[in-house]
Amino acid sequence: MEVTLIINGDHYGFSAEPDEVLLDTLRKLGFKSVKRGCDTASCGVCNILVDGKLVPSCAFLTVRANRRNITTLEGVSKQAEEIGNFFMAEGVEQCGFCTPGHMMSLIALFNENPHPDIETVKHYLAGNMCRCSGYEGQHRAIEAFMGGGK
Repeated sequence: MEVTLIINGDHYGFSAEPDEVLLDTLRKLGFKSVKRGCDTASCGVCNILVDGKLVPSCAFLTVRANRRNITTLEGVSKQAEEIGNFFMAEGVEQCGFCTPGHMMSLIALFNENPHPDIETVKHYLAGNMCRCSGYEGQHRAIEAFMGGGK
């Protein structure tokens, strides 16, 4: 099936299989920030934005994304770097595998609600896994970011 994807503002036209998921398509196109985690839409590692809404790319068919705006971490690198600086200051970066999904979730949250409280952030991030930490460092970093970094 012929599709055109608008990824980070650039148009990509190609043929996709009917059962191909966006995660596989994005990886084939070179978007390495999109990670494979659970393949069941429950870990948050593959999160991206489609038309501004947070979606797990492992459960989103490429053909459904035809002519829609897709944003990966590469497309919001400035915002991610700002948040990431707070993560680094708190020393929460360990393996980094979950970071792109966390960043996409946070960017989606801040786009929807520019001034959330920390409980809202925790609730929003509940679906994002991190195998290395207990999330307290991430929460401290996000609180610091919200307190003056934005």
